[in-house]
Parts: sequence; C-alpha cells; structure tokens
Amino acid sequence: MQWHDETVGIIGLGYVGLPLAIAFAESGATVVGVDVSQERVQSLKQGCSYLTDVSDEEIASVLGRFHPTTDYSALRECDAVIICVPTPLAKTGEPDISYILSAAEDFRPYLRRGMLVVLESTTYPGTTEELLKPMLEETGLKAGVDFNLAFSPERIDPSNKQWTLKNTPKIVGGLTPECTMRAKALYERVVDDVYPVSSPKVAEMTKLLENTFRAVNIALVNEFAILCRRMGISVWEVIDAASTKPFGFMRFEPGPGIGGHCIPIDPLYLAWKAREFNHEARFIRIADAINRQMPEYVVSLISDALNDHGKPLRGSRILLLGIAYKPEVNDYRESPGLALVELLQRKGSHVCYHDPYVLEVHHNGWVMKSVELTEDELAKSDCVVIVTAHKCYDWGWVVAHSPLVVDTRGVTRKMNAHNVVRL
Repeated sequence: MQWHDETVGIIGLGYVGLPLAIAFAESGATVVGVDVSQERVQSLKQGCSYLTDVSDEEIASVLGRFHPTTDYSALRECDAVIICVPTPLAKTGEPDISYILSAAEDFRPYLRRGMLVVLESTTYPGTTEELLKPMLEETGLKAGVDFNLAFSPERIDPSNKQWTLKNTPKIVGGLTPECTMRAKALYERVVDDVYPVSSPKVAEMTKLLENTFRAVNIALVNEFAILCRRMGISVWEVIDAASTKPFGFMRFEPGPGIGGHCIPIDPLYLAWKAREFNHEARFIRIADAINRQMPEYVVSLISDALNDHGKPLRGSRILLLGIAYKPEVNDYRESPGLALVELLQRKGSHVCYHDPYVLEVHHNGWVMKSVELTEDELAKSDCVVIVTAHKCYDWGWVVAHSPLVVDTRGVTRKMNAHNVVRL
C-alpha cells in the first residue's frame, strides 16, 4: 500500500508528537496536530519551537502543511491518527493512562470508516487491545474491520544527533495483518526501516524490555559506584577499562539517579502488569530501589565532602550545575536534580542551580530560576555539584573557580584536582 496525499493527525505535540508531525509534513503529507495547550499551539502557529530538538526554521518551513490546533474536530478528515500523549506514573506507583483515555474520548466522535489509529504512548502490554479498542468501538465501528488499529512504540532519544526518527528502526504491531500493513506503509514515508511484529502486545512489551534493560544496567553500575567508593577504587577507571572489551560488555555509567519520560517509569508499568499474572518482577523492583536511592547517596557525598572542608551541610550554599534529566535538553521531568534540591533544602542547605536549557523550574509547588554562572557565583558557593553534563560547560573553568566540586557524572575524571570529589 502506498500513502500519497493523505492527511495525518497527531494527538499530543510534545517531544514525540512534534518531531513526528514535522517529519510527516516534510514528507509531503498534510498534518493536523492537536494539543490541549493553547500556549503550545500559538507558539507553533507563530513558527516558534519549545523543544531543543526542533528548530524554529523547521516549523516555519512546514506551516503550509502543518496545522496545529486545540480542536479535536479537525481530525475528522484524517486518514491516520497517531496518539502521542504522556503516560506518567500515579503517586500510588500505578500507571496513569488518563491522558490516553482522555485523548481517545475526545477523538472518538471523529473516528470514521477506513481510518488508521496508532498508539505511540508507552504503556503496559494490553492497553491497545483492552482499553483503546473497546473505547473506539463504542462508535459502532469494529477495529480490524471498519478501521485499523496498531501500536508503535516511540523511540525518540532527545538530543541524540546520531540516531534520529528517520534512521531508528520503527516497531509496529497491528490488531490484524491488514492493520500492521497499513501502519507499516504509513511510517515508511518518514522512517528508513519499519519492523512489523505479530500484535500490539508484542510491540508494547518490546518498548518495556528496551527501557527495563537500561534501568537494570544503570542500577548495576550505580551499585558498583557505591561499592567502588567504599573500597577506594575509581568506578570511572573501572568502567573505562571494562569498555575496552570488544564483546560481552556494554558501557553504562552511574549518576545521581535516573530521569526523563521513560527509564524511571516504563519498568514500573511492567512490574504493575506482572502482578495481574501472579508474578513479582523482583529484578525490576530491586533496580528501581537502587536508582531511587542515588539522590540520597549523592547528598551524603556532599555532606561528607563539606565536612572534610570544615563545613556543615546545614547553612551551606550549594550550586547545582544542570537540572535537566540529560544533556542538551530542556526537559526536567523526573530529573534527579529535583530530588537533590528537595533533599538538600530539607537538610537546611541554601540551594540554587544553573542550566542553560532550563531557565525556570516549577515542581511540587516550588519555583526556582536559573542563576547566572560566573566566577563569583562559583567562588561564593560552598559546594558545586555537577548534575547534568551539558557540553557547554567548561569543566576546567568550573573546577578552577570552585572551592569544592562533587562530580556525579565523571566529567572531571581526567583532572588531578584536590577540590573534586567524584561519585
């Protein structure tokens, strides 16, 4: 099947939906982008981006074919609709699929015969068939007969210039072979390699395996970091040495915790679903516990480092470098930096942060703005903590002008500096 002059609808114009919308528009499709945020929609209509991975020029170049709106009725003429809404964890630790349900409910009146519907939001196996399918079939249209339904997990890695939407293989799993074929044909216009699987559940589970693999291995190397420090061994030197092995080893690095929209959350979706099958995902739970304790471990490092310099944690001025969850992004969801702020403030420290990508943070009822990074700002801080390894930072300059540095990312491991404490 070939898609030529079709209209593609994208629900959710965040880090997944917006690049996808731009890609389809660049391929020549007409794209309707729906988002609940009027602010986002207005920004896009003016050709302005709010994501580091999408430039203003890219948006401006496709505005003739890309139509952002808050109105779901604009989807009624679409040939395909892709759902790319957030799927966070509820405070109880259970999956929060309310955004999927809300998007499906608002879109449902405009579902029509022959339409393809694809869910991209990361979720537990069974969501597409057990929740989305019956909701859409309330229209009287039957999935796999009157309209096509599939799941295709997003594999966006923000700020990654090597692996992009185009050259990262895309997994698609449809309700029927025809559904899979329709979804595969759609994505082939923007992705080089589309890999079909037998069902939506297989596609959903594939995404969870990918991110659980990362979470578990990060937990392993975090545990190594704690053990190596107690044994007086540099974990960074160990990792560098182990990375010389050309087979059987994959490099992972420790840090102050894990953050972002996927790795801290997706494994817990799987652990929650596993209980339905009378299975306790012990490996996932252990890894999650290790990763979640890392901010507290970093606070203990800061406290010990200050103590060695004759200062208490209480009353000390702590400057965090980076609050985004990873380098070169403006996303601070689930960032370990947020936990560090709250833990340090609870201990009585005066905390501030600098991040060139995140000028202001709103979290748990508190607001904090990025300070200007100057020699004086570094010098007057009792401790500077490297949280996010943005490439724009000059680490030699930071170390030279700071009385004390706690490096949680290993970026100073080649420096011989008496004022640096490393994870």
